[in-house]
Amino acid sequence: MSGVTAAVEIAEVGRQVILVEEKPYLGGNVIKMNNYFPKLCPPSCGLEINFRRIRQNSRIKCFTSTTVKEISGEINNFRVKLLHKPNFINNNCTACGNCTEVCPEERPNEFDYGFSKTKAIYLPHEMAFPMKYSLDVKYCKKESCNKCVEVCDYDAINLSAKDEEETIEASSVIIATGWKNPDAAAIKNLGYKDYKNVITNVEFERLIDANGPGGDKLLKPSDGKEPKEIAFVQCAGSRDENYLPYCSAVCCSASLKHALSIQNKYPDSKVKIFYIDLRVSGRNEDFLRKVEENKNIELIKGKVAKITESEDKSKLVVEAEDMLESRKIKSEADLVVLATGITPNQYNLNIYRSGEGFISDKQKDGIYPVACCKRPMDVSSSVKDATAAALKSIQLTS
Repeated sequence: MSGVTAAVEIAEVGRQVILVEEKPYLGGNVIKMNNYFPKLCPPSCGLEINFRRIRQNSRIKCFTSTTVKEISGEINNFRVKLLHKPNFINNNCTACGNCTEVCPEERPNEFDYGFSKTKAIYLPHEMAFPMKYSLDVKYCKKESCNKCVEVCDYDAINLSAKDEEETIEASSVIIATGWKNPDAAAIKNLGYKDYKNVITNVEFERLIDANGPGGDKLLKPSDGKEPKEIAFVQCAGSRDENYLPYCSAVCCSASLKHALSIQNKYPDSKVKIFYIDLRVSGRNEDFLRKVEENKNIELIKGKVAKITESEDKSKLVVEAEDMLESRKIKSEADLVVLATGITPNQYNLNIYRSGEGFISDKQKDGIYPVACCKRPMDVSSSVKDATAAALKSIQLTS
């Protein structure tokens, strides 16, 4: 979101922009989200507006399936080395889907965090930009199969494509490499990977999405049934010297959003949120009040110590401390969602990083990190930060 925002803002004041994206589609983590807080509106709406701005602006050149290998030089004279992954599907693709119908191989769908499957040649998601198919070389048998090539009427598939390197020149560089969840399996006491129905907050976004693997239903990974009792565990690994010592800023608001999303879909469901502190501010304070007023959502101040299964394995058991009641409690749930926080994506570039791996603001002139690659932010703050970086870039390279 921040990279796309910076690109369109710079291009619309008359500058040439090269937008580099590692995945075969734009939108980063945001395009995978079910909705935004506090309005609970889908992110596809705002992103579609930006995609239209890109389509209509000839000053933006977009490279997908591409990574930055090296940045050298100085302001107004940077040299950026790019690695283009094989472009097996070219721009002749009309997304007709004939190739998918004949493809015999399946793959886990990374867009749904592996909860669904696609064919080896696939459309990344319903709103993919660019709107063309991708091919997963880990699962495609390529020339030994060749069925997709045989049915393509547009000469859009080249199974022999290779890596290509290219060096481009730039006046400035905006780094918007984004974030990921840390590995929740490292938090041994919370049962991620041990129990199928313990999931992370980003996985929950896909499970409850109307276009998610459940087809507009929230389904448990274990048996495909709809959960009636859902527990959210805040600060799962965060504010903990053994994992993430910092607060990721957005997790509380995200879990409040999730709770209301569940209630909108399943009004009779029961939701519990276990928290240390509820860190919300601004408009999100009104959002918190909506949660507090909902009789089916219970806020429990207390750190979760352990997650196990019930004796008959039909439920998860959340063991926690209820700090306000000064007692230990055990609470059963059909599904447990871990708020696991934000860590920066790591790339081997010659840039300065902080002790936590985030990119420092103190780079050489002309290099501007934005949003979650430098500190945890929500979408609104990321857009503002990207716009500020676009303005700096325009001013300092005039």
